Amino acid sequence: MQNLKVLALAGSPVDHFGADLSRVYATGFVDAFRGLTGYQVEVAYVSPDGSWRFLSGLHEDEIAAAQEVSLSDAVGYIQARRYDVIVPEMFCLPGMTAYRSLFDVIGVPYLGNRADVMALTADKHLTRLVAAAAGVTVPAGEVLRAGEKYTGELPVVVKPADSDNSMGVALVREDSDMDLAIADALLYSDSALVETYVPLGREVRCGIIVRDGELVCLPLEEYAVDEQTHPIRARADKLDRTSEGQLYLVAKESTKAWIVDVDDPVTEAVWAAARRAHVALGCRHYSLFDFRVDPDGVPWFLEAGLYCSYSPSSVIAVMASAAGITVDELFAIGVREIAHEKAR
Repeated sequence: MQNLKVLALAGSPVDHFGADLSRVYATGFVDAFRGLTGYQVEVAYVSPDGSWRFLSGLHEDEIAAAQEVSLSDAVGYIQARRYDVIVPEMFCLPGMTAYRSLFDVIGVPYLGNRADVMALTADKHLTRLVAAAAGVTVPAGEVLRAGEKYTGELPVVVKPADSDNSMGVALVREDSDMDLAIADALLYSDSALVETYVPLGREVRCGIIVRDGELVCLPLEEYAVDEQTHPIRARADKLDRTSEGQLYLVAKESTKAWIVDVDDPVTEAVWAAARRAHVALGCRHYSLFDFRVDPDGVPWFLEAGLYCSYSPSSVIAVMASAAGITVDELFAIGVREIAHEKAR
């Protein structure tokens, strides 16, 4: 079988944190697929200064040794290599939007959602509005900018309107804590989303893949939260660094997250809401949504996180594995969807 020529795009033109996070996921994908028959995997890395490098791996010494090239030279190289598919592994806003648009312009297919969908879902409030209009249950919320005050009822969850990984997220139960929570959220965004707190319940994430044009819901992943001692997930529940400064994924620890049995009564209700959100937001290939489940079993939409690195540790890959779909099968399903889109 002829090798599928794949380019994994990693890094970040914004900051070193974004670049490190990208490398964590992209390394998992590259390591998993490099040894598989039928794939020729290469890597492009974008540094925080905006320069590009083309290389075979993502270890720090490999990046440092690779030759820097300009954006225009990088585009020429990508076109000359005639890749079959690009896997975007960038998690900063330009990586989710501008770089995907670039591939649309030069006509190289990529796995994952389009730039316009990524731009929409990066704005948590706009995403909520679209989901609510589609009939998905969403907590009440409002957006505040610097100098504006919240005058509604408590408790609420305050978060940056367009930041990920629980940066600047706080549960506010007392009026005296509100100004500090908003100020902290505004460190990461131009606006803060103040959202009515949904009592626990449970907190779950739902993944969907598109297979042969049909939406396939995957087993839910549940997260360790507790109404009394740990009511919301914080940054420390998701990411941390080793003593040597290397970023790693705390959320993959079995005490932090686990797969929910598909026979669990919560599953069907969450799946139904996720399908509505997927269609309303215009997702393709896959989608991923966070839900808060109240004590009555009602799922409340929190946000979309439309990422899949096709690393074995990526959330959708973990969910797919629980459904008996290996990571290479998951990747092949996405590639087939690209072929179907071309045919249509």
